[in-house]
Amino acid sequence: MYAIVRTGGKQYTVSKGDVIKVERLAGDVGSKIEFKDILMVGGDGEQKIGQPTLTNAKVTGEVLEQDKSKKVIAFKMKRRKGFHKKIGHRQEFTSIRIQDIKA
Repeated sequence: MYAIVRTGGKQYTVSKGDVIKVERLAGDVGSKIEFKDILMVGGDGEQKIGQPTLTNAKVTGEVLEQDKSKKVIAFKMKRRKGFHKKIGHRQEFTSIRIQDIKA
């Protein structure tokens, strides 16, 4: 069984036991998180598609870690003008293990 979950402005296809990295969510390591914004549930030959979301479906998971990803460097330069600008950014993320999918 799998589900399509929307969180942080992105969509993720998940199934039981998967580990996903999503935009930072509130919660301590070891706490439970429940996704209610489920777009689709499928598997076992049947599919349920929401319009836009499914009302009775939910996906639960456990927070594994709260961390920052690798640094991304944005370098801007205008040739022959002496303009150089270097900016770094580290995006925060939450790592979640999917435990259950209910449709």
